Amino acid sequence: MQQAQDRLDVLARIEEYERAGLFDHDVENDPPTRPLRPGEVDYTNRKLSSRVASYFATRRARRFFEDRIKEGSLVIREVRGIENYLAVRDRGALLTCNHFNAFDNYAVYKVIEPYLGRRRLWKIIREGNYTSFGGLYGYFFRHCNTLPLSGNVRVLGEMMEGVSVLFARGEKILIYPEQGMWWNYKKPRPLKEGAFRLAVKNGVPVVPFFITTEETDRLGPDGFPILAYTVHVLPALWPDPALSAREDARRLATQNYEAWKQIYEDFYKTPLVYTTEKEVPPCST
Repeated sequence: MQQAQDRLDVLARIEEYERAGLFDHDVENDPPTRPLRPGEVDYTNRKLSSRVASYFATRRARRFFEDRIKEGSLVIREVRGIENYLAVRDRGALLTCNHFNAFDNYAVYKVIEPYLGRRRLWKIIREGNYTSFGGLYGYFFRHCNTLPLSGNVRVLGEMMEGVSVLFARGEKILIYPEQGMWWNYKKPRPLKEGAFRLAVKNGVPVVPFFITTEETDRLGPDGFPILAYTVHVLPALWPDPALSAREDARRLATQNYEAWKQIYEDFYKTPLVYTTEKEVPPCST
C-alpha cells in the first residue's frame, strides 16, 4: 500500500523542525482559524443547552472510538502505573500527556474512565480546533468537554475561571504541554511552563501520562503501520507554595519532562537524543 503523501510531508516537517529545535511549531496543515469571542464558550457547561449537547456528543464520541478499538485502528496494549492516578482520583488534578495522534486523548480517557464516577475528563485544546474544524471532529471539539485556549485576553480569563471551578469540583483536566501534535513522534518534547501554572494557581497535583508505541503488523488507510499504545501513568507532582508561581511552574515542567524522558529511555532502551545541534532545555515559556 502506498503511503499517504500528507503523512510523508508531516514526517518531513517533523524531521526539519527537530533539527532546527523548533519543537513547538505546528506540523499539520490545519484550516485557517478565527479568534474566539467573549462569552462564546460555556467553559463549565452551566447552560442546559451545553449539558444536552455535551451528553449526546460524548455518547457519539464514545461509540466512534470504541468502534476504532473493535476494528483495531486504536490499540491500547498495556497500562502501567494506574495506582498513581488512583492516589489522586478523588480530587481535581491536571493530567499531562505527549501528543502524537488524534486518538491519544481517548487512550487517556479509556484508562481512567472506570474511576471517574460522575466526573468527566476535560481537555484543553487549541482555539482553532474549536472554531474552525468542520465535520465529526469539529463536532467533538466543540461539545466533548473541551476548553479552548484563546489568545483573546477576556476569553482566556473566562477559561481560567472555568478551570478553577472544575478543579474545585474534583474534575480532571488533560493538557498537552508540548504544544501541538507531532504525528507518530516517539520522543518527549520540551514542555511549556504556562501549562503548569494552572496547577500552581489552583493548588492541584500534576499527573504525567506518557504513551509509548510499537508497530503492529497491520497497516492503516494511510499506508503506515498501526501503532499499539502502552500508557504509562507516573507519580503525581505537587505544587510548592514556598516558591513563586513562575519558579514552581518551571520546576513542575522540568520534573514532568524528566519523568517522561526516563520512561522513554527505559521503554525504548535508548538514550534520548535529538538531531538538533543546540542544547534542548526541558521547558520553555
